[in-house]
Amino acid sequence: MTTVLVIGGAAPRESGFVRDICERAMDQFLARNVTVILTDTKENLEAAPELVARAAQSHELDFSDAEACRDWATEFARHTLVDAVVGFREYAAVSVAEVAAALGLPGNPPEAVRRVRTKDECREFLRRHGLRQPKLALCATKEEAAAFLAAHGPEVVVKPRRGSSSEGVRRVSDPSAVAAAFDEALDAEGLVLVEEFVHGAEFSVEGIFELGVPHVLAVTRKQLTPVGFVECGHVMPAPLPPAAEAEVRDTVVRALGILGLERGHFHIECWITDSGVVLGEVHARQPGDWLHAMLEWIHPGLELYGRWIDDLLGLPATTAVPIHPARGAAARFLIPPTGVVRSVRGWDELTAHPALLAASCALSAGSAVRPVSSNLDRYGAVVVGTDDAATAESLAKQLLTGLRIDMTG
Repeated sequence: MTTVLVIGGAAPRESGFVRDICERAMDQFLARNVTVILTDTKENLEAAPELVARAAQSHELDFSDAEACRDWATEFARHTLVDAVVGFREYAAVSVAEVAAALGLPGNPPEAVRRVRTKDECREFLRRHGLRQPKLALCATKEEAAAFLAAHGPEVVVKPRRGSSSEGVRRVSDPSAVAAAFDEALDAEGLVLVEEFVHGAEFSVEGIFELGVPHVLAVTRKQLTPVGFVECGHVMPAPLPPAAEAEVRDTVVRALGILGLERGHFHIECWITDSGVVLGEVHARQPGDWLHAMLEWIHPGLELYGRWIDDLLGLPATTAVPIHPARGAAARFLIPPTGVVRSVRGWDELTAHPALLAASCALSAGSAVRPVSSNLDRYGAVVVGTDDAATAESLAKQLLTGLRIDMTG
């Protein structure tokens, strides 16, 4: 029997796609007769008794504390053989890399993962190696942030150095708004990242490594709210001319080689601009926002987590990594106007549609709807899979429109 240690592998059902990732991974690991050692916070383990019951062992562990994870795993490995280490969350990526390195197991180099987790360091590293990046400044004061806006405006992006899900990310054009954006993005070191705003269509690139080689599985078109950076929809594969898609794929593969990543999944954001592809943030993990489910739909038979563990264990792949999507998928997210919900109608009809891959709605009569300022604030999702991306996009929009939410002002 082989044993896989999962760093941060539990989640409550209300977490939506995070719980679905944990369940899919558990299914694919157990189908390979892998012994699963499940770790997560006390709260997440208690909220996922079904996952705990399927694991051989479960242990309380803060997946975001890399030093604590490394020390715990080193002690655990003294009496239990561990063959592979994985994790699914953004804030677990460094811990997974540190544990794998400490146990002498395959994984991404910790220094490479720490680099991509720190946005300004990653951008400057890529820039030094000839890849397009937006201008940026690491600001310790509001005055420095305001000066960057004056020099590189008319608008800039103010964000945390190590955040996720668009939390604390603000698009600023008015100098009077800099102070509030700065306070929201301030990290424990007293620093804020301010970047030039990039004009161009926005995409993300999803993929997996095998034998140290990155394989792009899909390019995804991202749909954003008119103000800010909250994602309101995804279309996979993106409707791109072949030459543009090839440039995106080639740029991402080149960046991954430069950064030194070599195992597991990757999710990289980018823009297509008049001057070419400009890379956004790099993530050494699978994508969120149900993109993992969309990937497995557009590539029939693909097992994102099974292929990962096979690669870590040195098992030969029985099929080539799928490159060209055979189907299409789309997601739309529920971002209603602010107010109080009077009623929600049409949910049963929505969830009965045969093309539905996932759906959620956090609203009911009496729910108070507040402004959505990050991806974590959205109120639901509709994810569909069809024969092609255009049909999927139209259907996802249609199903969400059919969900009738009556509001008071």
